[in-house]
Amino acid sequence: MDGKTQLGDFLQTRRSQLRPEDIGVPTYGERRRVPGLRREELALLAGVSTSYYTRLEQGQSLSASPEVLDAIAGALRLDESERRYLRDLARVDRRRTRGRRPAPEQVPEALRQFLEVLGDVPAIVLGRRSDVLAWNRLGHALFAGHLDFDAPDLPARRPDMARLVFLDGHVRDLYADWPSKARAVVGNLRLAAAQYPEDAALHALLGELSAKSAEFASMWADHRVKACAVAEYEMRHPLVGPLTVIQQTMSSGQGPVVVVATTEAGSPSRAALTLLAQATGECAAPRADLSSDAVQPRPRADRG
Repeated sequence: MDGKTQLGDFLQTRRSQLRPEDIGVPTYGERRRVPGLRREELALLAGVSTSYYTRLEQGQSLSASPEVLDAIAGALRLDESERRYLRDLARVDRRRTRGRRPAPEQVPEALRQFLEVLGDVPAIVLGRRSDVLAWNRLGHALFAGHLDFDAPDLPARRPDMARLVFLDGHVRDLYADWPSKARAVVGNLRLAAAQYPEDAALHALLGELSAKSAEFASMWADHRVKACAVAEYEMRHPLVGPLTVIQQTMSSGQGPVVVVATTEAGSPSRAALTLLAQATGECAAPRADLSSDAVQPRPRADRG
């Protein structure tokens, strides 16, 4: 799907999701054959001609100025994430003519040290395709303890959180409100797809998820865009039971992002996370003690 098609689909979908009564457009009691605003109504709200807006929706033009895009975004009631997505879509074809493919992502040593310093705070490093580039012990135990801890270091086996959320039963069952988590994943993938139009691996992932998950395909077709930086999730962990975490995404604006999970001090969720940290420490202890004959390895806890 090229930039023109994505831009047109996004505009048409979001226009159909706006009800005239929500934005003060009079309908005079008429019955409408299609939901949402008409093209001429949206064009009037944006202050552009109907013919020009129609060309944008039909993929016949990608030359919209920033001012026009902002006007259309205002008419569509887009938030900041959606506005950025709209601007990225409008630049897709122009970037393809002179852009370069994104370089492979790597985790700087300083970032690996940061994961270690976090200690008993679950943390993972995600790339632009939501692939797990690194995690600390507790991040691994909380989000995907059923997988090999060393998997992120092996490109052929590297986990991908979007794939896990939609296609892995263990991760799916972690979230009490799975649809909320799934929509957040889709929203972030939409932003990445517009920002990195030449990333073939990213678009292959989107194709795989669309083919294997009807739920992903439906959410993707809805064209919802959301940069999910902070979100609260109720999790149901197979080792320590229910806990509520705040997942926060930390980013420098470029490169991989760090996702951490925190719990309220003194809460049952904090106690559950502490218990998980203890179990994780027991699992890691034999590996650390292999060089010492004086210390006997403790029994390994079941990581589920």
